[in-house]
Amino acid sequence: MGSIFRAVIIGAPGSGKGTVSSRIKSIFGLKHLSSGDLLRSQIMKGSEVGQEAKKYIDEGHLVPNHVMIELILKELEEIGPPGYLLDGFPRTQYQAEILNDEHLIDAALCLHVPFDEIVSRIKDRWLHLPSGRIYNLSFNPPKVPGRDDVTGEELVQRDDDKPESVLKRLEVYAANTRPVVDFYRQKGTLIEFHGRETNKIWPHVEKFLESVIPPQSQKNES
Repeated sequence: MGSIFRAVIIGAPGSGKGTVSSRIKSIFGLKHLSSGDLLRSQIMKGSEVGQEAKKYIDEGHLVPNHVMIELILKELEEIGPPGYLLDGFPRTQYQAEILNDEHLIDAALCLHVPFDEIVSRIKDRWLHLPSGRIYNLSFNPPKVPGRDDVTGEELVQRDDDKPESVLKRLEVYAANTRPVVDFYRQKGTLIEFHGRETNKIWPHVEKFLESVIPPQSQKNES
């Protein structure tokens, strides 16, 4: 695949995508870029496309599709070896086709975690609003039930973390993402990983990446 490995990571909210992306960045040195990061980067640089995007944001509008595509293409051109991991883009088949036409994606890493598992993870998530600290009753509970460890203030559960809201979000995600997944599957670049636990999915992700990223580009885990 050459000296640069270019990938997109796809996964539902709560699928462990953030954890997997962090490990990929740490071990393999790929630059992890979310669409939001890319947007902020070009705005900070004051590039032409960044200024155009900022104009829409300042007016309270969504950044149009064509502007996001131009912005992302511009950013990706500047990334050298060992490569990058794109997160949050493409969101539509059209966007995926643009990246494909520009030869900017070598593989789409897709994490499949059963929805019941994701609902179970997220429904136990509680938040300390002033600080943003997040607790999970299953694996990271507060020392005092319902209270923040630092301030002792009350924890709350966001409405969209409640089971019925989570399931609805997942169904919307599945409907919106299916065309993108099908596109990469048809192109033969979709790499799928199935499991209920991130720590059991990760070894398969790691093994795949070891097979496609040149050893000299890999970083030892510190």
